[in-house]
Amino acid sequence: MTPSKKSSARGKAHKPTQKKTPAIISAARKAAFQILLTVERGQSHSDELLRSTAIDALSSPDRNLATALVLGVLRWQILLDHRLQSLLTKPNAKLDAEIRIALRLGAFQLLYLDRIPARAAIDESVELAKQAGHKFASGMVNAVLRKLATTPPLHIAEEPATELALAQAHPLWLIERWINLFGIQTARAICHHGQSQPSSTIRLTSPSVETELMQSGILLEPGELLTRARTVVSGDIAATAACREGRVRLQDEGSQLVAEIVGTNSDQQIESILDACAAPGGKTLLLAERNPQARIVALESSTNRFDQLQQRLAHLGDRVECRHADATALSEDSTFDLVLADVPCSGTGTLGRNPEIRHRLRIEDLARQADKQREILRATLRAVRPCGRVVYSTCSLEPEENEQIIAAVLAENPKARLVPLESRINELSAGKILTAEGVQRLHQCITHEGYLRLLPGAFHTDGFFVAMLERIS
Repeated sequence: MTPSKKSSARGKAHKPTQKKTPAIISAARKAAFQILLTVERGQSHSDELLRSTAIDALSSPDRNLATALVLGVLRWQILLDHRLQSLLTKPNAKLDAEIRIALRLGAFQLLYLDRIPARAAIDESVELAKQAGHKFASGMVNAVLRKLATTPPLHIAEEPATELALAQAHPLWLIERWINLFGIQTARAICHHGQSQPSSTIRLTSPSVETELMQSGILLEPGELLTRARTVVSGDIAATAACREGRVRLQDEGSQLVAEIVGTNSDQQIESILDACAAPGGKTLLLAERNPQARIVALESSTNRFDQLQQRLAHLGDRVECRHADATALSEDSTFDLVLADVPCSGTGTLGRNPEIRHRLRIEDLARQADKQREILRATLRAVRPCGRVVYSTCSLEPEENEQIIAAVLAENPKARLVPLESRINELSAGKILTAEGVQRLHQCITHEGYLRLLPGAFHTDGFFVAMLERIS
């Protein structure tokens, strides 16, 4: 006898429901979620968290995915939020930080990581929201991400600055500045570099290290600028014995170049060097490498960074004196032959490496930074001997932190003069420190005043500004 529709419906009603098995969250996504939440709350920086013991404990694939998720979400956050907001039932609703992070993680994977299945990206983002204590809102996360997965790509038709800001996920006020300073095409190149994974560049302490690394399966290419720099093409450089033992150092090639410009002074015997803002210590190590006879003083005002600096330079023994001190409080007068003032700055030249800067920086921060930068430069000019040199550098693109600092300090200090960097580039070329191609291209980066400006995108480096000053008497 065929059952009636009514009895059939009753039978279905009594059929036990099956609970959906919760999605298992991968170690990489869990780590990325926690890092992004910490950064969102302003409690730390992504670069510090990605070098933590928790990340080191992950497998190599999970470590790589966690890094890609963290940096990718931070780089594309402005565009991700724009896409997600348009899909919310209440677009102006204020979401809890955990929900924002879960949505951004899912959206980034759906839009930018082709190898990750949409189901994994959505389900694990929903589960992250649940495990963060937002079970009710997890349904919204699921619905929004499913909509996003089927939404056509965003079409942007705005004024050039607005279009570039949204398409490349940079703050509009910053884009407008760069267009005014450098032109629209250069601004586009800067943004493109800021949205790209930075090159992994190493400093070779000896030629034998390169052979050792290649035998370990690390594929290297020559540096663009420096003969001792190499770009890592493939392989896990951090897992090698050479890296763990400090015989090779991960260091941006532009950062290496700054220290090489300080390097030595061909006009006098170098007995003492000051690194006025030394942490994390990569430039200090290079100065010690180039000047084995010199006494080096390394200053750092941050307690945490000072502890890290001490540990990193400990193997140099008495050659380097680490001081927990603020460079503006320097009491020495006419003490040092060479000084590096690599001052704290906005970091707008490092947005590819430190993408969260764009979300925290405000235009009023530039004036605040500039006050401290002027104080440091004044103090270091007092600390250098007559005929000694101070190299001032930043990883900023902003004139308030660069040209305007130099002009202001020189205007008030008749005992100092600007040394155009063209001659220093030629000295580095003669010493076989620069590659032949690097020499030609660096000359094109020297401004008419004699400063060196490396714009992101001109090389595979962060952005840097460098000026050299000499104390006359």
